[in-house]
Amino acid sequence: MSLEVQFSEIKNLITQARNRAYQAVNNESILLNWSVGEYVSTKLKSASWGDGVVAQLADFLKIQEPSLKGFDKRGIYRMVQFYDTYTNPEFVSTVSTQLELLEKSNVVTLSPQIQINDNQLNVFVSTVLTQIAWSNHLEILVSCKTSEEKLFYMLMTKKERWSVRDLRRQIKASTFERTMLGNQQVEQIQKHIPQNITNIFRDTYVFEFLDIPVLHSEQTLRKTLLKNLSSFMKELGNDFLFVGEEFKVSVGMQDFFIDLLFYHRDLQCLVAFELKTELFTPQSLAQINFYLEALDRDVKKPNENPSIGILLCKGKDDLVVEYALSRSLNPAMIADYQLKLPNKEILQAKWLELIEMSENKDEI
Repeated sequence: MSLEVQFSEIKNLITQARNRAYQAVNNESILLNWSVGEYVSTKLKSASWGDGVVAQLADFLKIQEPSLKGFDKRGIYRMVQFYDTYTNPEFVSTVSTQLELLEKSNVVTLSPQIQINDNQLNVFVSTVLTQIAWSNHLEILVSCKTSEEKLFYMLMTKKERWSVRDLRRQIKASTFERTMLGNQQVEQIQKHIPQNITNIFRDTYVFEFLDIPVLHSEQTLRKTLLKNLSSFMKELGNDFLFVGEEFKVSVGMQDFFIDLLFYHRDLQCLVAFELKTELFTPQSLAQINFYLEALDRDVKKPNENPSIGILLCKGKDDLVVEYALSRSLNPAMIADYQLKLPNKEILQAKWLELIEMSENKDEI
């Protein structure tokens, strides 16, 4: 073993120790904020404290602990909000119904598998809340309205290791709504993949980081995505690994080229992205199905799952998509892409409409 390799091993030991130390500090910081929030919240709810007392507490701590950061009046109320939000019955109910599904989709790993109630709340705190930096918690508290949205971004932050800057971008890009809408399409894919694929794919992909004109070619889109591969990968998710562009598959005496090919570590399969700078047409689905057949016959390894195809279009008519996919035999989905941040209200309305339609079907 060369000295360079040995030195690298020592460097890795140092990095791992630093990460453990950072996580230990973060754990204690989050638990402290939770405990302070619980203490002050109890006093406020019992009316033994008022706003003036909280201000006095902030002044007291400033004198007694001048180096302490984040314990001004506003910061203390944020801790109260933190505690009240995640002990609220609405949030507790949301967590108890959602965590099992999210765990199966590998958004979070909980051991033991938990159903949140009063006796197990401390497990949720130690397993989920303490794994996220306080700055990320503040962003979620301020920017997310519903319990479902808060839980989604909390668990995704843990899984994807988003910085507060990454998290802010994901919230502004309506990743929650786009993912929930994407989940409506995955039934066809789930027939072919043993792992749960919920919350992996998006109904719409947002490429606001690309500096290209509204009218552009597929080649321009592909090349620019590759120039911004780091941002593109963050939009896709950490489990995606880039394999290549214009990936060649040969069938008979002809060569064909897949725009972008990825591998998904958790799903253990190839994922082919075909780019279209026009509105979705059913003819395009035939093309991606052909590529999937070629990948599965000639490229896929025996231990891997069937390949998945993502047809990425400039736009799509949802009813046309539904018709096109209804008799498709391959694990494929249709998504569109946008070059600017989407309208969050429109996506929220669309998602709520789908929920209502689903509930009405269940009642029939």
